[in-house]
Amino acid sequence: MSTNKQEVRLARAAQVIRLEAAAVASLEERLDEGFNRAVDLILESNGQLVVTGMGKAGLVGQKISATLASTGTPSFYLHPADALHGDLGRLRPKDVLLALSNSGETNEVNAVIPIARKIGAVVIALTGRPKSTLGSLADTVLNIGPVEEACPHKLAPTASTSAMLAMGDALAMVVLDERKFSREDYALFHPAGSLGRRLLRVSEVMRKGEELPLVQGTARVDEALIVMSSTPGRPGAALVVDAQGKLLGIFTDGDVRRLLETGEMKHLHAPVSQFMGSNPKSIHPEALIEEAQRMLQEHHIDQVPVVNEACEPVGLIDVQDLLDIRI
Repeated sequence: MSTNKQEVRLARAAQVIRLEAAAVASLEERLDEGFNRAVDLILESNGQLVVTGMGKAGLVGQKISATLASTGTPSFYLHPADALHGDLGRLRPKDVLLALSNSGETNEVNAVIPIARKIGAVVIALTGRPKSTLGSLADTVLNIGPVEEACPHKLAPTASTSAMLAMGDALAMVVLDERKFSREDYALFHPAGSLGRRLLRVSEVMRKGEELPLVQGTARVDEALIVMSSTPGRPGAALVVDAQGKLLGIFTDGDVRRLLETGEMKHLHAPVSQFMGSNPKSIHPEALIEEAQRMLQEHHIDQVPVVNEACEPVGLIDVQDLLDIRI
């Protein structure tokens, strides 16, 4: 391919990107009371946010709906054609209907609005023409304004769908802020994602109950070894407690190896408190698992005791547990 041909391609691609970037940038000056009203309608609703749109606008609507649902606003996408053939039964009073149409004259979308109103939903229009049929039917309008499409025929939705998507993201993020939607809330809706796994609570991952290896400080070393070997999951450590059940220290596989290297078998009958690691690093059960991960890495250890406010061990985090949940 000639150099000139390549340059023409790159120049055309750059032009498309500039047009779409300009369309998105122009939205800032179009943020008005219509946007504020849309946020209020969503926050005041006890129902769901139902998103509808036809063609490319519908595809953008699906993404906007997914973003809202994952950030604290219950939402689903409703295809306007399906809505007119029975799926309007999904709408409930007090739902919010977000309708997307750049022209505001999409017949299928506009046919849905009067019935949605009759059901009891309120309507937000996302359009480039506030005075269109859709705009006039809506309770409020998110205005993306007149947009120059990147298509050479000015027909294929390109810059307009970029603008719709950006306006939808702006709406979702403002609503997220107003709901005070936290990282922990986000993790709840993303349990299979890497972020969701990092934001699990220690209590959700830790070994507890019969999987928690506990020994008294007066127990012998060989007794501690039996506990470590017989505990389900075979943890590489035992937590050493006093008579009141408070954490004294931790006795690990590493301590066992160092003890055996001395060749003094009599040590197996000595109190485990003589060989345990005193004042071990510990973590609270409500801490995030990413904090436990950081503790293991920074201190080059394989286990972290989990203790409550009374310094009583209630769990154990082993490095293998983090590997099991792919952290």
